[in-house]
Amino acid sequence: MKRRELLSAAATGVLAAGLGVGHTAGAAANPKIVRFGQSASLTGGQAAYGKDVQTGINAAFAAANAADAAAGLRYELQTLDDGGVRSNCLRNALALVDAGALALVGLTSGAGAEACLPVVEDAHIALLGTASGNMGIRAGRAGGVFHVRAGYDAEYQRMVSYVKGIGLQRVGVVYLGDTSRANLDAMTQTLAAQAIVPELSLPIDRNATAFDAVVAKLLAARLDCVLFTANAAPVAKIIDGMRREHFAGLFYASSFAGQDLIDTLVSRQQSCVMSVVVPRPTSQRLSVVAQCQRDLAALGDGARMGITTLEGYIAGRVAVEAARATLRTGALTRERVREALAGLRTDLGGYQVSFAGGPQGSHYVDLLVLDRYGRLLG
Repeated sequence: MKRRELLSAAATGVLAAGLGVGHTAGAAANPKIVRFGQSASLTGGQAAYGKDVQTGINAAFAAANAADAAAGLRYELQTLDDGGVRSNCLRNALALVDAGALALVGLTSGAGAEACLPVVEDAHIALLGTASGNMGIRAGRAGGVFHVRAGYDAEYQRMVSYVKGIGLQRVGVVYLGDTSRANLDAMTQTLAAQAIVPELSLPIDRNATAFDAVVAKLLAARLDCVLFTANAAPVAKIIDGMRREHFAGLFYASSFAGQDLIDTLVSRQQSCVMSVVVPRPTSQRLSVVAQCQRDLAALGDGARMGITTLEGYIAGRVAVEAARATLRTGALTRERVREALAGLRTDLGGYQVSFAGGPQGSHYVDLLVLDRYGRLLG
């Protein structure tokens, strides 16, 4: 508790500046108002990613507000900017908990979410739908953590199977240096299962602006392909730097690069294979995709449809379902939300989420391919 008190003191400035509200700690001011808290990267190298996730959740909440107006319910999302910095995410989580958030949803930094696990445990609050496959928040047994998307282990298996299937052997790995060892271990183990040993593994800074040294090291290794687990900005810059030096190999990016990487590479007519953990935004035959498109249009403000926005939307829909399930059993409390999530099963329209078997609600993984002309092939 002493550690939490110290962290809470550090978070005071964030609470005052970021929320501008005076809720009683630990309880919502109005039981009809369902407040969720989010720490997201609204500035820095992950800004596009963070804003897309936030937009998706807001679209889901706006639709739920229209549907549940007769019942006197209103869903609200309070978002604090962490700039993609782990320590900022921790301070934000403490501020949101102290401001009375019913649950935390849609954190956009896996490393930040991992730092928040003691807060989640201490506050008996749910950590739902972190927009990251981070293995550190999946490896432990922290209570109250619920994932609406697949982890990096499932993504790596799909990526590495693709690499092995086309006969590539000289592999380089690029990952975020501020994450725990669990992500790198998952990648290394997946490669080892296919008898592949990485030629080199390079940590990078998610908010750095120059990657010349990284490009030089990757080129010197004479690789067949590079596997990325990083946000879009550094991945795009490294790909651009290597292409300028006529690198003929392939690039594979995890879902964390998001829609921003797709948009950037399309504009440059550059190629990449990317794993995704939600249906393709063009799959209008799936009602979850079509409904997300409609709810984004209703939200306005130029909200764009993409894989990252859809991921946020799905997390928002699950948060609403958890709140509704909680209300059916009694008062809205943090503990009841966690209990409701632990047994939640829902089909959002072609995308199933079930926590009945544990905290991993979905194992959906697909691959998208951008060809050398920036065209989406799959």
